[in-house]
Amino acid sequence: MTGSSDMDLLARFRAFIDREKLPLPKNQLLIAVSGGVDSVVLCELCHLAGFRFVIAHANFQLRGEESNRDENFVRALGTKFNTEVRIKRFETATYANTHKCSVQVAARTLRYDWFGQLLDEKSADPADRFNLTPDYLLTAHHLDDNIETLLFHFFRGTGINGLRGMLPRQGRILRPLLFAYKEALLHFASGNKLSWVEDSSNVGDDYSRNYFRHNLIPTVREIFPGAVANLADNLERFRDIEALYRQSIERHKKKLLTKVGNEVHIPVLKLKQLEGRRSIGYEIIREFGFTALQTGELMDLLDSASGKYIQSPTHRIIKNRQWLIIAPRNTKAAQNILIEEGQKNIAGPGFQLHFSVIPAVDCQLSTVNHMAQLDADLISFPLMLRKWKQGDYFYPLGMRKKKKIARLLIDNKLSKTDKEKIWVLESGSRIVWVLGQRIDDRFKITSRTRRLLNIEMRVG
Repeated sequence: MTGSSDMDLLARFRAFIDREKLPLPKNQLLIAVSGGVDSVVLCELCHLAGFRFVIAHANFQLRGEESNRDENFVRALGTKFNTEVRIKRFETATYANTHKCSVQVAARTLRYDWFGQLLDEKSADPADRFNLTPDYLLTAHHLDDNIETLLFHFFRGTGINGLRGMLPRQGRILRPLLFAYKEALLHFASGNKLSWVEDSSNVGDDYSRNYFRHNLIPTVREIFPGAVANLADNLERFRDIEALYRQSIERHKKKLLTKVGNEVHIPVLKLKQLEGRRSIGYEIIREFGFTALQTGELMDLLDSASGKYIQSPTHRIIKNRQWLIIAPRNTKAAQNILIEEGQKNIAGPGFQLHFSVIPAVDCQLSTVNHMAQLDADLISFPLMLRKWKQGDYFYPLGMRKKKKIARLLIDNKLSKTDKEKIWVLESGSRIVWVLGQRIDDRFKITSRTRRLLNIEMRVG
């Protein structure tokens, strides 16, 4: 029989689920169970509330016999609640060594990948699969965990998004215990004579969270006795602030960002005029693999010359006149391609360019359209390879007056389809070659030319 305080926890559990609109009552639930008091209490509360659930336990095989003890305990829990249990044993230390990551990161990656498979019936092992596929994953994270998450993110500098901590619902992951302190869970477990197992790795200070739990927070409480309660209140406030912040960021992104194929174009002047442009800029670029530390580089790019860029593992941000262009580093996917000095081959969509520099005395001049021969000393790197656009102009070879590329293509009787395939090569914001058509007179070979930049275009 449960006491009044225990029934109060159950009532608060139900109230939290209702307030956060967590879809527990009508769905099949998968509870991640370590065997510790948190996950045991979560199972008990779900049982008392009449929810349908199955259990998954990850055995990371890091604590010898203790890991096997936990596995057996969780199997017994399945018998107690008359529900299915799935166990997965992982070679965690081997994974961490192979992928050159910490044991904590390895364990998190392994278990959440497996949980995802259980939710989607994609497990390679038929023994993993449940008779009924679960709809949502429940984890037993509680309020103390969330306060530690807040501090962890604060010291790592993750910004507003990190300060709001873990959310009760993120996709198919539900955290219905975020309202409760650990002390309340222990009181409930003791009052209901529940059994659980202790993880010896939680006792030491080996992990960052344990350091917060055993050292930092107790020290802060000596100076500010109400610190934990204040941090809990701050989680609620930061969550509201993050929602307002996100709304503002999305409004700015709608005004700033123009999608061009698989690129994103940002007007420099509009971004420079905005209050909070550093935060807005970071929120834009982080989606493309850029870090918070690169926000300063982004701000510098606003006042840089055309052709300057910064890059992440997957993308470049290129300054091109009054625009910032976020483009894939994969040149076959990009519509604005930077070419650095010394690069020999560039693959564009449907064509390749081959670059070489030779002494002018050794050159043999060519008149074919798929070849450009330019004075190398007049060229400034990086070069920009992009599709032509309305308003583009250059000085065609042999002419002293500028000519719009649109007119050149009309004069050359190109069809609409062929016009759409035309690319241009820029040096310092000046077009040096309309690919397959004509070079710019300002970069032609003369008697003073010492070095020749030879560019050959190969289609296919």
